[in-house]
Amino acid sequence: MIEWIRFVLTALFLLGGLFILISGVVGQYRFRYVLNRMHAASMGDSLGLMLVMLGLCISQNDVFVILKYLLTAAFLLLTSPTSGHLIARLEIATNEHPEKEMELMQK
Repeated sequence: MIEWIRFVLTALFLLGGLFILISGVVGQYRFRYVLNRMHAASMGDSLGLMLVMLGLCISQNDVFVILKYLLTAAFLLLTSPTSGHLIARLEIATNEHPEKEMELMQK
């Protein structure tokens, strides 16, 4: 019975993470402005990969493998939003006329 519960939880977390990652990819192609694209990619990285890593942790029996997954998840949780924020700040600093791009998006 416990194995079935672990299987169902693993499948739910993996499918949820896959859905969010696919949504991030679709957002990359649908959004026009670079900051909107960055938001879609950042959410996919942070939330989607966390759900996948949690699903993988549930499916494992070995403590050291689970520890590796958790350390990878912690590393991704720290680095992905930070790099997204720095790239967004670079876009704001180097874009001379962001309001023109916003006007083009409204049309």
